[in-house]
Amino acid sequence: MLTIDFSRFPLAAGDRVLDLGCGAGRHAFECYRRGAHVVALDRNGEEIREVARWFAAMREAGEVPATATATAMEGDALALPFPDDSFDVVIISEVMEHIPDDKGVLAEMVRVLRPGGRIAVTVPRYGPEKVCWTLSDAYHEVEGGHIRIYRGDELLDKMREAGLRPYGTHHAHGLHSPYWWLKCAFGVDNDKALPVRAYHKLLVWDIMKKPLATRVAESALNPLIGKSFVAYATKPHPPAGLLPDPEPGTADTTPPPTHAAASAADAAPTRADATEGPAPVGTPRTASPTDAFGASRTARSSHEERE
Repeated sequence: MLTIDFSRFPLAAGDRVLDLGCGAGRHAFECYRRGAHVVALDRNGEEIREVARWFAAMREAGEVPATATATAMEGDALALPFPDDSFDVVIISEVMEHIPDDKGVLAEMVRVLRPGGRIAVTVPRYGPEKVCWTLSDAYHEVEGGHIRIYRGDELLDKMREAGLRPYGTHHAHGLHSPYWWLKCAFGVDNDKALPVRAYHKLLVWDIMKKPLATRVAESALNPLIGKSFVAYATKPHPPAGLLPDPEPGTADTTPPPTHAAASAADAAPTRADATEGPAPVGTPRTASPTDAFGASRTARSSHEERE
């Protein structure tokens, strides 16, 4: 189940992609299938190891182009272990609502995104999320849970303040909002309530079969009660006047390093490579996999389907 619409967020084979807070890896897997060089990063080591296993299985099954590469690694979202301008694309899906220092994480994403690169941010939509908070304290008052509800214009303003240029928004997962309202009404941990069980079966059927009826229904519901708000933006190129021209005779003619070149001393201490060979964006400098998101992401694993 993808939240990002790749028809609005085009991805080219060979693009360098960072899926930040990748969780179970759903967007990272799709980018890998499309031929990108993918880095899936999360602070949850168990999830990262599982993502790495899936990357390897996809390669073994021939589901990805031969030129695509994928790396799964632990890391700190507030101190990303990559040089400036490392990625063509950065994705952060259903993560920002967990992070106390969301502006700090946005700044790091902008730093590692190259000028002209694209970023996709998804968060729970204000209206449906507000209903969940109203119906149930247990929905959000858990360790690692949601700490804020974004209004769309608030998120866009923060993206602009970080130096991004938003170019499009939409809503997704309109069929999922009623499910979570039922969960909150009958008890977040009560999976035996008949309405909850029945609606869950509907969602599983929709995800597995993708029938036309539910596709049409969700398209109609997304603008009204879509569970997720999705925003796309680019990182502008700096004005030419801000980049001083080198003095005559002093221009640096040294070719830029390849993305695979880096010293072994800079290798990340916790990393699961799904393919052989160097990582597509260079060997990361050492990163401390400390509390990247300011609250336990272990709890987020149990909330993954909520997003």
